[in-house]
Amino acid sequence: MGRSRYRYESGFIQGAKSAAARCILKFQAEAPIVKFCVLASGSSGNAALLATENTRILVDAGLSMRELAKRLASIGEELERLDAILITHEHTDHVSGLPVLARSKKVRAAIHMTHLTAPAIDWGGHDPRLEAFQAGASLRIGDIDVQSFTIPHDARDPVGYAFESQGVRIAIATDLGYLPESVKFHLRRSDLLLLEANHDLDMLKVGPYPWSVKQRVMSRVGHLSNLVMSDYVQQDLDSRTSQLVLGHLSEQNNHPAIVGMMATQALEGRGLSTRFSIASQHTPSAVFQF
Repeated sequence: MGRSRYRYESGFIQGAKSAAARCILKFQAEAPIVKFCVLASGSSGNAALLATENTRILVDAGLSMRELAKRLASIGEELERLDAILITHEHTDHVSGLPVLARSKKVRAAIHMTHLTAPAIDWGGHDPRLEAFQAGASLRIGDIDVQSFTIPHDARDPVGYAFESQGVRIAIATDLGYLPESVKFHLRRSDLLLLEANHDLDMLKVGPYPWSVKQRVMSRVGHLSNLVMSDYVQQDLDSRTSQLVLGHLSEQNNHPAIVGMMATQALEGRGLSTRFSIASQHTPSAVFQF
């Protein structure tokens, strides 16, 4: 409805080592109005960029300022151009770079997080410029509407986000132990969905983690397994979703080949034409454009 349609020039390549090999987007109509890129996704650091022609939002800052700048530069963006930084929760892999960003005179972006999340972050004695909100609140940042929603995770006040601009909807739901109906509601009508596929249950059970950590990961406030992801795709994924990005894979307890196989089976079982890719810890994803 008034937005550009896109196609994959190369398609998704199972086990591909680079984002460029996984997918290249090529446009057939007008210039894109919304762009999204997962800069990093995994247990060691998370960040994503959502951009329109006028507004740029960084979601989470789990990489150093230097690494964030490097990955943004690789897709033609700059830290200095960010309008806002939105935080999902206070765990280190989502905020490790945030205190330095907050102190930097080069970064003008306002920092948004829930009222309860802010005190849980060590700001190093600095008093950052924060825009605090209640979980579940709606925000307007530039030309992007933002809807926050509570997710089940063992953090102080964790949230996911759904973004809308000019008819395009992008949703992010990672770091959650299960998918309650309230979360599924916010994932509906998404053109692009970033969804967690953290662990393979069998790999986790025989893996190197202490049993207490394994219990946490498998709990209802832990992380989504491949099986839960697959069940969601088979039963609940909106047919409107043209791009599914699977993220936050555990390097110890999962493998992209397993995730790719389960996603393929789930999508084929539904008869959906949804494309999917797997976000990496080490390199940015393709830049998805609408």
